[in-house]
Amino acid sequence: MKNSIAARQVLPFIQWYGLMILFTLFFDFLLHRLQWVAVGRYLGYIGTALVLLSFFYSLRKRKIIASGSPKQYLAVHEYLSWAGSILILVHAGIHFNAILPWLAIGMLLIVVASGLTGKYLLKKANETLKEKKKALLAAGSSPEEAEKKLFFDSVTVDIMKKWRTVHLPITFLLGILSLLHILTILMFAK
Repeated sequence: MKNSIAARQVLPFIQWYGLMILFTLFFDFLLHRLQWVAVGRYLGYIGTALVLLSFFYSLRKRKIIASGSPKQYLAVHEYLSWAGSILILVHAGIHFNAILPWLAIGMLLIVVASGLTGKYLLKKANETLKEKKKALLAAGSSPEEAEKKLFFDSVTVDIMKKWRTVHLPITFLLGILSLLHILTILMFAK
């Protein structure tokens, strides 16, 4: 289990996700401690802007933007989304008083988790699985024995391959919920 894909790739993913939550709690605590709670409202604007800027990666990936390296756009997408998500979570705080913010924050957490899955887990997990299989075959195991020994790792990789089926529709739903949140704020703000 020590060398399993779950231990080598899933654990770092959980650490990054946990770090996002810890940063959020720390910044929210700091705002409350310094009595700057009103600043949280503006962090939502900044966080949303960062997340929207991160979508330049999608435009580059679909060749709407022709210049620049897709790899660089992906790196910018990952960091802006992660930082924007922290700011949005601090903006939300624990002051949810309606269903719409709860839904939007839930979608945000799922989008971040699925994005981290794509970044940190899938590519490395595929490579690790292939290396392990190659090593077992080189050591004299039959293909059937190698498959049997790698069953848990194979199941882990197969589950992770479905990350985009969650990431894209939930990102779209997050966008709709965020837009509804913004519209209701504009409509009912005093």
